[in-house]
Amino acid sequence: MTAQPPDPAPDDTPGLEPGGSVRPGDTPPESGQTSGLSHREPEPPRVMPTLTIVLLAIAALLVAGIFVVMIFQVW
Repeated sequence: MTAQPPDPAPDDTPGLEPGGSVRPGDTPPESGQTSGLSHREPEPPRVMPTLTIVLLAIAALLVAGIFVVMIFQVW
């Protein structure tokens, strides 16, 4: 089943003149619209992604170091 459009059909909407215009003094039919944001989105902090990458790199080096020690059995 297909979804119905959010705008009412001009032929069935009272108050519309032929051609789809609205008579003076009438309110046009309401339809769903998204006009945009009312305020700017805050920028995400840059410290957290950098800190996460650094911590993951340190963890990867530690894991790689453990494998090197296991291979050569330096203990």
